[in-house]
Amino acid sequence: MNTHVEQALLATLANWKAMTAYQSDEQEAVADQFQSSFYVFIDALREWVLALDPKPRTLDELMAMDTMQEIAERLPGPLLLNFETEAELIMDNELRVDEDSYD
Repeated sequence: MNTHVEQALLATLANWKAMTAYQSDEQEAVADQFQSSFYVFIDALREWVLALDPKPRTLDELMAMDTMQEIAERLPGPLLLNFETEAELIMDNELRVDEDSYD
């Protein structure tokens, strides 16, 4: 796995774990930190995918790649849909707009 993608994924997973552990007023700040790290991860993933040569032609080809399978296996279940949606945006060469981010 690309080092930049790996580091961003690890930060996202750490922030997810922290967010799910908090049960107090600090939870909102931790959730914001998680959301920010998730999109840093997605941006790193986008850079990696766009630099592939040859690039996958379809979402199915992308999702079948070993790196994508490894990421999917490591992500908590509630994040898989967001991950797949972002992968689809990457393949469609679309950028997410801030109001399109997931709450």
